[in-house]
Amino acid sequence: MQYTIRNIPPHLDRVLRERARERGQSLNETAIDALLDGAGLTDRPIARRDLSDIAGAWVEDPEIDAALEDQRRIDPDLWDSTS
Repeated sequence: MQYTIRNIPPHLDRVLRERARERGQSLNETAIDALLDGAGLTDRPIARRDLSDIAGAWVEDPEIDAALEDQRRIDPDLWDSTS
């Protein structure tokens, strides 16, 4: 199958070309590898971040709550459309 992909962002182009050079591959081979990785179609393990170490670790802080409440207060004078 043949694809034409347009509007490749410059930073992605740089990374793909750099990887191709480092691996001694063609740009096409490197792009296919990246697509396979992104689609989860390789045997390579996907690094995932497990957040269980911080889940449920929230600590209530009345000072922070008060500061946030103050920031959320709406000043009606600032929203008066007649002035």
